Amino acid sequence: MENTSVSDSNSPDRLLFLTCFIAIVTTAFGFILRAIVLPDWGVDFNLTQTQLGEISGVGLWPFAISIVVFSLVVDKIGYKTSLGFAFICHVTSVILTVTANGYSTLYLATFIGALGNGVVEAVANPVVATMFSKDKTKWLNMLHAGWPGGLVLGGIIALLMGADVKWEYKIALTLIPTIVYGVMMLRRKFPLNERVQAGVSYKEMLQEVGAAGALIIISIVVFQLGEVFAWSVWLNVAIIMLITLFFGFYTKSFGQPLFVILLVIMIPLAITELGTDSWITDLMTPAMSQIGLQAGWVLVYTSAIMFVLRLFAGPIIHKVSPLGLLAICSLVAAVGLFFLSRSVGVMILVAATIYGFGKAFFWPTMLGVVAERFPKGGALTLNIIGGLGMIAAGVIGAGIIGFIQDSSIEKGIREYDMVQNTELSQKYITDEKTSVFGDYRALDQQKLSNASETEIDTIREVQHQSKKEALQYIVIFPLLMFVSYLALIFYFKKKGGYAAVALTSHE
Repeated sequence: MENTSVSDSNSPDRLLFLTCFIAIVTTAFGFILRAIVLPDWGVDFNLTQTQLGEISGVGLWPFAISIVVFSLVVDKIGYKTSLGFAFICHVTSVILTVTANGYSTLYLATFIGALGNGVVEAVANPVVATMFSKDKTKWLNMLHAGWPGGLVLGGIIALLMGADVKWEYKIALTLIPTIVYGVMMLRRKFPLNERVQAGVSYKEMLQEVGAAGALIIISIVVFQLGEVFAWSVWLNVAIIMLITLFFGFYTKSFGQPLFVILLVIMIPLAITELGTDSWITDLMTPAMSQIGLQAGWVLVYTSAIMFVLRLFAGPIIHKVSPLGLLAICSLVAAVGLFFLSRSVGVMILVAATIYGFGKAFFWPTMLGVVAERFPKGGALTLNIIGGLGMIAAGVIGAGIIGFIQDSSIEKGIREYDMVQNTELSQKYITDEKTSVFGDYRALDQQKLSNASETEIDTIREVQHQSKKEALQYIVIFPLLMFVSYLALIFYFKKKGGYAAVALTSHE
């Protein structure tokens, strides 16, 4: 009886990798093109800012939920069938969008596209991790270079088309990578997941997550659904406890402690990477205007940095362990965010560059660590970490960053009143409101609409400066990550060093 590595029988199919890469590019096309044409939808369909925000939101949370749900069944359905479902979702989403007649159709089209995006992730991550089982972190970084690469390519094409070209043509650009990966996948043979090859049972896969891991991901998913469908807090809690108890009873497992720790660390990581992206574009708008460029080029620029670094991550990862790379990136991101909070003019571009370098490796390297340490978890552990990050950015990140913004702006206006002897805060700040993050006051947009031009200009200037200063508070998240990764590095050092876990099968 001989122990052999599961991956020994696999010869990586580079065309299959390219198929997965282009599928990831497709998800990025949908994201960037929707962001670019969103203001056009507001004008053409007479949509409110709230409605536009809801359409943006539905482009995220179904993405995260479908990653998790499909991870439970993708090995049984098959990777090719699942990717075919994603292809149908992407085509349907584009057709519904370009023929939309109002809010409901746009919402449905975005929802279907987000489902397809989640399925792409649920397929691509385990397929690449299985094909390149001896170099997972490198190849997952290269795979996820498709996201910033898609943002750059889609953004450049749409921006060069100009504001006069109808938004329907810009959205239709998503069909280009969709058709490419749809055609390529037809002749590709998808591998069995390394978990399945090794004979690890479905129940053993679930035991890697365990009751503790299930509690974390189920809590965030259920609270997001509860917000969408207006469920009561008690109903949310009841659903969470019921599913977690059932999961724990079935698996009879607490879950791998290290995996649970990585799930917790993924929350500040997602807030750091995704939560601040929209702020950077907003902050850099004045500086970009000074040099005569559209603000949209900011996202293209920072995405280009991420694309290049992820594509050539291999040599870096061979010199620095995945945990060491994550620790370094956390520190660099913290420096970049702090620099952003203090910079003015073109120096904001420099600060954004530092931040871009810091966040470049976060997401795929975390996926790599999970894939290397928990191969028995198969598609489930690998995709739960990504799904948790995506939904945490929306559920926790959006809320806490909004809270910090409101509090910082209110503080800035009160300080301006004290210095200039004005009463702007009494006129335009709301009464105290309550949130899960604490009590706060914010700008009253209705009252602000009746303000004089001078008052509006003053408030906007204070608002811009206060948003920048609020970034100082966000620095705590990458610093927490830095400390956590250092602790994990010392933990592995005591155990002989970090190393990937290799699954073996018996012949």
